[in-house]
Amino acid sequence: QVQLVESGGGLVQAGGSLRLSCAASGSIFRTNAMGWYRQAPGEQRELVATITDDDRTNYADFVKGRFIISRDNARIAVYLQMNGLKPEDAAVYYCNADVRTAQNRGIIYRYWGQGTQVTVSS
Repeated sequence: QVQLVESGGGLVQAGGSLRLSCAASGSIFRTNAMGWYRQAPGEQRELVATITDDDRTNYADFVKGRFIISRDNARIAVYLQMNGLKPEDAAVYYCNADVRTAQNRGIIYRYWGQGTQVTVSS
């Protein structure tokens, strides 16, 4: 079993910054891409940023220049540095990871964290 645990969410004023963290644990053989998604009330979950195991990144247009995704392969963790936060960035942020487990190395499973709330006051 694999678990992803996010942390770092909270309340911040518009223009402020937050850093989200997500740590993976469990029976992991290899972690491929990791990423962050978000979901606001009444909206669909949307991609924020992804990072491959060789550090290639991809960002949604609405966060380019403001958010930075990074990872620590030794800790099996992914981070999201969020700068210049706007009220429309408020949402529950979820991390995910594409994982080959020790029990099934030939199959890639996508695991999700439980989410962390980000609130931005205007």
